[in-house]
Amino acid sequence: MSDAYIIEVADETAGIVVRQNSEKSYRFHASLPRYYPLDGKIFDAPRDAERAALAQFGRGRQKAKAA
Repeated sequence: MSDAYIIEVADETAGIVVRQNSEKSYRFHASLPRYYPLDGKIFDAPRDAERAALAQFGRGRQKAKAA
């Protein structure tokens, strides 16, 4: 099993998740400002982080439409 995964949403790199030392959890490291609210959050699996990044992407799109 890998220790790090790239999380991509809509052809952009949202960030990476890195396995915590001797734990079964992953910490998210954001690479773009729209994903900063997820930065440092802990997830049980990379797929959970991907789902959160997808939701964050959707929230960003909704804010842009409202402006």
